[in-house]
Amino acid sequence: MVEIPGGIVELRDDRIKHVWSVTIEPFLMAKYPVTQELYFEIIQQNPSSFTGDNNPVENVSWKEAAHFCNVLSQKEGLNPCYSLEEQDVMSFDEKANGYRLPTDAEWQYTCKAGTTEVRYGDINTISWYKDNSEGSTHPVGTKEPNAWGLYDMLGNVWEWCSDIYDETVYGSYRIFRGGGWYDEARSCMATNRRRSHPTSFKIDDLGFRLAKNI
Repeated sequence: MVEIPGGIVELRDDRIKHVWSVTIEPFLMAKYPVTQELYFEIIQQNPSSFTGDNNPVENVSWKEAAHFCNVLSQKEGLNPCYSLEEQDVMSFDEKANGYRLPTDAEWQYTCKAGTTEVRYGDINTISWYKDNSEGSTHPVGTKEPNAWGLYDMLGNVWEWCSDIYDETVYGSYRIFRGGGWYDEARSCMATNRRRSHPTSFKIDDLGFRLAKNI
């Protein structure tokens, strides 16, 4: 885990032409997306389409990613961040000391790592995406990191965030960020977000990364 300094990030939603600022408190963010080796160690399953111990786990729903966070937290004697008892009623305790998914704002802030650009470097040196992935995920940490030492923030797999996207319009849909191995360059930008159903949606270019309160 890498300690991320506090600061302010500006978010925008082009769909509704809305721009807003979020204050980020210092927190911890995983250096890499969760790998298949770690996921299997904790859950005893590997749902991934592209197998490899150091490849990012994929084909994981938001609820499965949150469950992983809870199980890992309990193994380390920490308080779980998520309540997942009911199918579509799932709550997030943002003050708990266990592992969690980053918030939408934390993810963008950490991805940019102090830059004002939509990418923290040349796309071919930092990302596995459609033009260089050869049709699959790749082991994490094999491209260059951002200025704060985090790898694969763009490309390889999209990453689930804790946040609901727009409950009024999309119900329980959750946000994911970062672009994946199948995406064009225009999708692999720090400002891009997508959303989908937290329990039924899983795909071979969508994984997750751990965060934790300090």
